[in-house]
Amino acid sequence: MISNNESLIHPQAIIEEGACIGNNVSIGPWTYIAKDVVIGDNCVINSHVVIKGPTKIGEGNHFFQFASIGEDCQDLKYAGEKTELIIGNNNIFRESCTVHRGTIQDNSLTQIGSKNLFMAYTHVAHDCVVGNHCILANNASIAGHVHVGDYAILGGMTGVHQFCHIGAHSFVAANALVLKDIPPYLMVSGQPASPFGLNSEGLKRRGFDKNVILTIKRAYKEIYRKGLNVNEALVNVAALADDMPELTFFAEFIKNSSRGIAR
Repeated sequence: MISNNESLIHPQAIIEEGACIGNNVSIGPWTYIAKDVVIGDNCVINSHVVIKGPTKIGEGNHFFQFASIGEDCQDLKYAGEKTELIIGNNNIFRESCTVHRGTIQDNSLTQIGSKNLFMAYTHVAHDCVVGNHCILANNASIAGHVHVGDYAILGGMTGVHQFCHIGAHSFVAANALVLKDIPPYLMVSGQPASPFGLNSEGLKRRGFDKNVILTIKRAYKEIYRKGLNVNEALVNVAALADDMPELTFFAEFIKNSSRGIAR
């Protein structure tokens, strides 16, 4: 089903019968939209884009040329099962970005939130979950089953191992190799990635109270500066501020890490 704004769809675009295109959607020449794709209102899809499905795309997204969205995953266990990709609103997918659908080994779903920027040649593998307001710089790649929290930034050429979790408001420097979970609020770099401080400037820009930032810094020191094991450090972190949600979020992420945290 195509909206009444067919003048925005270039005659050389290929749209299979069964695709659902919203209002005010611009689709460039030589772009291919498969039958089981739903595209929300006000999206812009440049030339030479491929979107397969099942894929559901929200409103206001912009796909630049040669992006490949909703393709079968590269996991050798994948045998053609019906899996899905869901994308929120107002994301930007730059040139040659690739996003794959999920697998039945997880929740059969790859999910991307809203207001994210995926720069050129970035890759989001099967079963990943990306939050809101994230940035993946050029050539950053996240492997299967990776979770990325809100406002996380992955520098150019970053590689994230499968099943790792990247905490909200964290900053991963360029060329980093992430092999373990990155707790919220941290800055990490290196191969393998290890912490080099708190993302204090990022927290200030996002309106965190100065006392909250100070308490998080104290928690960081308990985890990373005093030579304690993780369980010992978490006991001290809990004593810092029982009623501070930001600190509870930090501690719970570390407590629930299945791969272990970068240290």
